[in-house]
Amino acid sequence: MESFTEAWKLICEYCKSRITEVAFTTWISRIEPVDLDFTTGVAVLRVPNEFHRQTLTRCYTDLLTDAIAQVFGPGIELNFIIPEETPAQHDIPEPPTEDYEFTFDTFIVGPSNKFAHAASMAVSTKPATLYNPLFIYGNSGLGKTHLLYAICNEITRSFPSMNIIYTKGDEFTNEMIEAIRHGTTAQFRQRYRKADILLVDDIQFIAGKDSTQEEFFHTFNSLYEAKKQIVLTSDRPAKDIATLEERLLTRFEWGLTADIQPPDFETRIAIIKRKAELLGIAMPDNVCEYIANRVKNNIRQLEGTVKK
Repeated sequence: MESFTEAWKLICEYCKSRITEVAFTTWISRIEPVDLDFTTGVAVLRVPNEFHRQTLTRCYTDLLTDAIAQVFGPGIELNFIIPEETPAQHDIPEPPTEDYEFTFDTFIVGPSNKFAHAASMAVSTKPATLYNPLFIYGNSGLGKTHLLYAICNEITRSFPSMNIIYTKGDEFTNEMIEAIRHGTTAQFRQRYRKADILLVDDIQFIAGKDSTQEEFFHTFNSLYEAKKQIVLTSDRPAKDIATLEERLLTRFEWGLTADIQPPDFETRIAIIKRKAELLGIAMPDNVCEYIANRVKNNIRQLEGTVKK
């Protein structure tokens, strides 16, 4: 075999013969083979984003391991990396210890986020039935992405045949640019418009980009008319997104809008204790209170402080 890239075609054929076309297109076809080191026995695969990595780790590791074994023999471990990482950053595959971060069970509910949490749970229980679209907004680090991942995980568990697509506003733009450059706009449109569930994080990043807004407008219409679930997050209300086209603003407000505010003191304490417990750290109450009194507006920073 001349290269890992050439071998990857055979690996994909193996996978394609064992799962549905939708599953293959959504999860396997977007993997990029990066490197195969026979010395360490590690295959490095690049995937589009963190949710994609988690889904592959949870649902498709055995399939990919078997597929690679068919070509190279057994004993090859998988290392999924995302675009902002380099292979050197993850030479040794790590176990999927972060799955707990992205479920409803691990989302700490308080007065500041209970409405968004309840709406997200409702959407994951009855997709495209109650709130469509669901638009969640709030400052960075307050749990919007956690809720998106939780929706993904819950729907994957309850409705495994559904085609779920998670992306970010800037990723949607970049994919569209690449599709135009390579003449694959038809495939790009088909991929998004065949989704049963479309979740877009940081939708505010499509504002001001005329071609992107045009494409997303038609994608939104196609999914909405087909009664497919759409969930969007933003760092501000739709009406406050500068240079967002009026027709998109109108559509974003068709369903339910839910905001997330900074957590109150009691919720911050609960978050700190939850994180400490998951990390196996014995955290005295006075230390929890010390952290909670100094980090008030960002859950990500709160959890990062506990780790440090």
